[in-house]
Amino acid sequence: MVYHSSFVDEGGVTKACGCPLLPLKSHIKGPAPVSDQESIDIVDEAITFFRANVFFRNFDIKSSADKLLIYLTYYVNVALKRLEGCRTLAEGTKAIINLGLEEVPVPGESGFPFPGLFTPPKGHQEALLFRNYLKQIREETSGRLLGVAYRPNGTPNKWWLAFAKRKFVNIIAL
Repeated sequence: MVYHSSFVDEGGVTKACGCPLLPLKSHIKGPAPVSDQESIDIVDEAITFFRANVFFRNFDIKSSADKLLIYLTYYVNVALKRLEGCRTLAEGTKAIINLGLEEVPVPGESGFPFPGLFTPPKGHQEALLFRNYLKQIREETSGRLLGVAYRPNGTPNKWWLAFAKRKFVNIIAL
């Protein structure tokens, strides 16, 4: 059984492209509201559930937060693919920074991995808001992922990097 997000649609959460802009425990500037440092956020859930959810070919959506969880699971898969050949934390950090500098597509643009999962933006402002949110959440996920993909001594954690070979919902990470 797939692990779903514990964040259900609550009032007062801003949405863009049919996706809630959930709060993050982040110091990175962006449109996401700031969450309490002791609470669990969507990035924590994505990293915690990744190794179980990556085995599934289907993912039934129970809340709109599950859409974000699907996107983050795919992004963790892409990031692990980039880290696969990096033998030190310094090399991994460089690879993740380069991944973060890439253009972030939004629904309706070529290169967006899940056409039909999110609604296309209604205008330029919504597209910009969603792009900035995705950029912020990708940067936050990358930073936290380095903490689990590499041991404290800077060597790769094979129990994480082995999952780079998996396909999530039959999508090959590039």
